[in-house]
Amino acid sequence: MEVFKEYLTKVDNRDQRERMETLFGWVQDTFPQLEPVIKWNQPMFQDHGTFIIAFSMAKHHMSVAPEREVLERFLGEIKESGYETTKQLIKIKWKEPIDYALLERIIAFNIEDKKDYDKFWR
Repeated sequence: MEVFKEYLTKVDNRDQRERMETLFGWVQDTFPQLEPVIKWNQPMFQDHGTFIIAFSMAKHHMSVAPEREVLERFLGEIKESGYETTKQLIKIKWKEPIDYALLERIIAFNIEDKKDYDKFWR
């Protein structure tokens, strides 16, 4: 995934870099219609020019940003997976497993919900 190559080369921790590469590859394989882009220094995926999901890295966790409306809709499932949240983010600690089934539902919801949407953000 060339778009994210430069972003990933700046990640010093090999395990974290590989985990992000795996996650990005999974998104691309699961949702090949999504376009990978870097905006505001963040890797994200968009569909027909509208935002679907973004990812970022912190010292103790990776952040998943599906937009507040989607986060609130899936909050119960997110909490069941054991993840912390903020108003805008899901925090997945580096040692926690990634709940790919949950991410798939979140991304699929956002794609369907925004299929006729023509702006980047809600």
